[in-house]
Amino acid sequence: MAFLKPRSRRLPKTNRQPSLLSEKCLPLQEEPGTDETLPPTIKTALQGEAEGRSSLSDELEELPFEDDDAAGPASCSSEAPLQTVTCTAPSGKTDRLDRFLCAQPGLDSVSRERVKQAIRAGQCQLDGIVCNDPSAKVKPGQNVSLTLTAECSTVRASEGPLECLYADKDLAVVNKPPHLAVHPCPSCTEETLVHRLLYRFPQLAALGGERPGIVHRLDKDTSGLLLVALTENARLRLSADFANRAIHKVYLALVHGMPPEHGSCDAPLGRHPTVKVKMAVCPGGRDALTEWQRLYTSPDGAFSLLAIRLHTGRTHQIRVHMQHMGYPLFGDPLYGGQRFLGAQKPSGSALHLTAHARTTEPACCTRQMLHAWRLHAHHPITGHPLTFRCDPPDDFQEVMRQLHARMPRLVVTGCPGCGKSALTHALGALGFPTWSADADVAALYAPDGEVTGILRLRWGDRFVNADGSVNKQALLESMRLDPSFRHELETIVHRFVYAALERFWETAAKEGAPLAVAEVPLWFESSPSHTQPAQDATSDELFVAGVACDRQIRHERLRQRRGWSEDLIALMDSWQWPEEKKMAACDIVIDNSRSLEELEAQATTLAKDIQARAAQRQQSWQVIVRQRLDQLHNRLTEENNAEDTEEA
Repeated sequence: MAFLKPRSRRLPKTNRQPSLLSEKCLPLQEEPGTDETLPPTIKTALQGEAEGRSSLSDELEELPFEDDDAAGPASCSSEAPLQTVTCTAPSGKTDRLDRFLCAQPGLDSVSRERVKQAIRAGQCQLDGIVCNDPSAKVKPGQNVSLTLTAECSTVRASEGPLECLYADKDLAVVNKPPHLAVHPCPSCTEETLVHRLLYRFPQLAALGGERPGIVHRLDKDTSGLLLVALTENARLRLSADFANRAIHKVYLALVHGMPPEHGSCDAPLGRHPTVKVKMAVCPGGRDALTEWQRLYTSPDGAFSLLAIRLHTGRTHQIRVHMQHMGYPLFGDPLYGGQRFLGAQKPSGSALHLTAHARTTEPACCTRQMLHAWRLHAHHPITGHPLTFRCDPPDDFQEVMRQLHARMPRLVVTGCPGCGKSALTHALGALGFPTWSADADVAALYAPDGEVTGILRLRWGDRFVNADGSVNKQALLESMRLDPSFRHELETIVHRFVYAALERFWETAAKEGAPLAVAEVPLWFESSPSHTQPAQDATSDELFVAGVACDRQIRHERLRQRRGWSEDLIALMDSWQWPEEKKMAACDIVIDNSRSLEELEAQATTLAKDIQARAAQRQQSWQVIVRQRLDQLHNRLTEENNAEDTEEA
């Protein structure tokens, strides 16, 4: 299935005007017709039952908009006359009263249902006599009058921040901030987006109800763009377009783990059986289809940015489906992964997290990381195509920034005698936590060490001294004579060593260290099949510094300081990469052919360099994300344009 392939089910072209030469919106005059000529979805919208409008969010392209002077407060608590229309039926055939009135200037933007309600309420007269039958026939020459009262909203206008990206006489596009409910409801008595809309667009009060102009919704803590109908006619047509899936919406979501590059979920959704505020995957629930494309994954696989398209509009659909697939949204209090990371998993799902995935969420993550990013629609009156895009707000980007803000990890490696231990000691003297693979191996070979126990179980006392420690000489001789034994032993030892290294990284990070240093002689030689370097080598926070030293100087140090023979030096060198190859694989090379004082000076420079490089690497995600969002937006725009051309 091609990601985000539009599923167009727009209303018939007979209900729309051709696109205009200018972008100004003109009123559309509906053609006369009976109730049966109205699309079923408009009838449904009139009854308030259009179910495709309770999804999370849609996204729109930023367009320049010059704000007019702020309008004053608008509210009303009782019905008041809106207008009285008086006209004389022209000569010709008779017509239904409601249809005749809907065709008159001043009523062409009023729904037929409202006209019928006014007639039944006794607000219409034929030749001065009250008529309450919408189907009554209007004869040529009859005088007709209709007094239409406003269904005034009981919501009081409130001046508050409102980012409006587009507005004309029929339609507005706003960017809803997080932590703001769209409209009042019994569980939400504080200020809502509707309160601010009424202040900015006082004409909305005439639409009546608790949510005037609202044709689709976003959850309170979901940010993104909202289409707002400013007239009754626009409301009906937008409601029908939403119900017909004719408006194509794309969301951005920040999820735990690394989903497949492309994927979908069609699990049916219904009310949670025990928690009434939640939805859940339920056998026999309503059909639901969510499709995603992975735009970006952090180097450690802890989180991913997804572009998500809804093919249905069920409540909490994205949040439930992503949790069900094992990739819950960051910050989601109902369906998120915060509660069960590293502990219990949500029932019925598998949480797909890598070994390096975080077990906590950033403190700034105070809401579900879901944002309405792009929307393609057609103007409800003119039919003119409209595309909007709005990138995530600051809090969304700050969460991504903090998730990338990992402690830099420095691996120091090199050939025997190069001075890697001296460099590690110098970095430790600067206050950075350090760890040594050689020291860890020494602990593994101690009388109570894990490797000592394995050697005794496997080979008895062949490699164990009288005091219970490992006989290193016997071990070395067997490794020299039997390469398969050496490989088997290295496999055993490296598993323990790299597990200890991971614990060291985690502890240093939890303690807030600005940099952690590990000395690992066989970093490159370790087998990727049972060690971590292969994955770490591409992570933003890991760097490898190689210590280079002239071969003669290095060998002299080994003879004098460790008492190694030429044969032992040659043997140990043969088990490692040549120095040239090893240094070529490092991020940074430190020359240690001179004095210890010079090496210590280089340690200070190295620490600053690593921290600067880490900061630069961790900012590169912004460029990558921007490029991929632009690419996706451009591709979708081409597809939308092609579809519009085909339908035209």
